[in-house]
Amino acid sequence: MANGSRIIMKDDGSLTVPDIPVIPFIEGDGTGPDIWRATRMVLDAAVNAAYNGEKAIVWLEIYAGEKSREKTGEWLPDATLEAIREHVVAIKGPLTTPIGEGFRSLNVTIRQRLDLYACVRPCRYIEPVPSPMKNPESVNMVVFRENTEDVYSGIEFQAEASETKEVIRFLKEQMGVFVPEDSGIGIKPISAKNSKRLVAKAIQYALDNGRKSVTLMHKGNIMKFTEGAFNRWGYEVAKEKFKEQTITEAKLWDKFNGVLPTDKIVIKDRIADMLFQQVLLRPEEFDIIATPNLNGDYISDALAAQVGGLGMAPGANIGDRCACFEATHGTAPKYANQDKVNPSSLILSGAMMLDYIGWHEAAEFVNKGLQKMVKAKTVTYDLARQIEGATKVKCSEFGQGIVEKIKRM
Repeated sequence: MANGSRIIMKDDGSLTVPDIPVIPFIEGDGTGPDIWRATRMVLDAAVNAAYNGEKAIVWLEIYAGEKSREKTGEWLPDATLEAIREHVVAIKGPLTTPIGEGFRSLNVTIRQRLDLYACVRPCRYIEPVPSPMKNPESVNMVVFRENTEDVYSGIEFQAEASETKEVIRFLKEQMGVFVPEDSGIGIKPISAKNSKRLVAKAIQYALDNGRKSVTLMHKGNIMKFTEGAFNRWGYEVAKEKFKEQTITEAKLWDKFNGVLPTDKIVIKDRIADMLFQQVLLRPEEFDIIATPNLNGDYISDALAAQVGGLGMAPGANIGDRCACFEATHGTAPKYANQDKVNPSSLILSGAMMLDYIGWHEAAEFVNKGLQKMVKAKTVTYDLARQIEGATKVKCSEFGQGIVEKIKRM
């Protein structure tokens, strides 16, 4: 294989992708190496099948987590972050969060250090994966979760600590707010800039992918100046940047009697607790969901449960200058090196990555190959124990099975 070259992001945000791009990968901790090996073989097969060998990926290993700690003495070396910046696109397995040292969360640190402000989580049903829903095929949503602020900013003060008492004293004396003396304190920043760029990315995604609505999820009835402001800023950016392409839900009913014009997408909002109910009862009414960080964490996992769990849920963290695609589940260390777990989350995230770089044909091969494998009921143990008549296979066998189906397409 010839030496590859870097993907380049131009000033307008578009990508220049060579036929042989170099893409960094972090295999991950726990079950990460198993699912990465399966994912890599599927992605390579899909690219080869889609482009008859004229395109290929050169994989560049970079380090984070336990393997990085062993090799470099650091959980997350600066060189790893720089490699993602330089190569624009990367993919990674699940990472351990260090206990008692290092970063609060390696995943959160990568997002914040690289300003990957949009966590993008598609949730779509693949037949015949077991689901608690009566009609799981109605679930076809994409969550855009703000990634850099909210309570995940990590601004906390421990109960009884001297600095916490100072914060409590300030709140009481300067702001007229009573807080019990033995409280821990957390700060929840939500800014106009970060809210607007997240919602703008969600709207652009809806326009680019033929979606019909963007729902702003918030708890603004209670947190009026944080989540309520997120909701207000969401409507503002829709009007500022997408005035000709968007319409509010109120105008949709007042002017068009609820019938969406073909050249518009509707911007609407729902209170967070209400939306949790509505995505269960009326999932067909929701398309793209844009939300602050904590709500997005909750709703994306809840939606994943509706389509078969985190093992079937892909995800990406995307900023204006680079993107990192990842498995959405944890490391599951008790299954490490057993060639057992379901690699579908990382495989589907790889398909998202191929779409992101414009290799849509290869992404389609990945998606269809995995769908055919699941529909044939040839699956890993987590699905085999739930699907009647299923054949249980190893993680590597599941990946190889997808490869064989891709070759026959």
